[in-house]
Amino acid sequence: MPKTREQKAQTLAQLTQAFQQLKAAAFADYQGMTVGKVAALRKKFHAANIEYVVAKKTLLSRAAKEAGYEIDFSGFPGMLGVAFGHEDEIAPARIVGEAGKDAPIKLVGGIFEGKMVDQSFMVALSKLPGKQELLAQLLRVMQGPTSAFVRLLDARREKLAQ
Repeated sequence: MPKTREQKAQTLAQLTQAFQQLKAAAFADYQGMTVGKVAALRKKFHAANIEYVVAKKTLLSRAAKEAGYEIDFSGFPGMLGVAFGHEDEIAPARIVGEAGKDAPIKLVGGIFEGKMVDQSFMVALSKLPGKQELLAQLLRVMQGPTSAFVRLLDARREKLAQ
């Protein structure tokens, strides 16, 4: 059943607001996915506070234009879903990239740091660790010299105690 004008206007307003508030967005071709896999993907998006919207390409183009992005979605292949990340910039691409390992969903482009980026950039972004993992790695790197110095002092103390 086709959407009414009112429903389309409501979807357009929701999409425009999502485009205005995003930190990053991942455009994904989800053609061929089963309902179960889409439901599992939506749960992952919800857990990461990512808004996932499926809409016609014309509505996506109009919403992007109203939000200040010049994107022509008609050039993208397949059926499009857009994952809007409002907190973590890498999370939308990473979740879609992980889902693409066992489902027929693939990244086709996105928005990162306010600029339109291509598929190869989004695929590379999807392979990066998450924000929490990067912070944990940084902390380990910063603690490395300190803990080595403490071990050295402890070894020196044991040697003097003998």
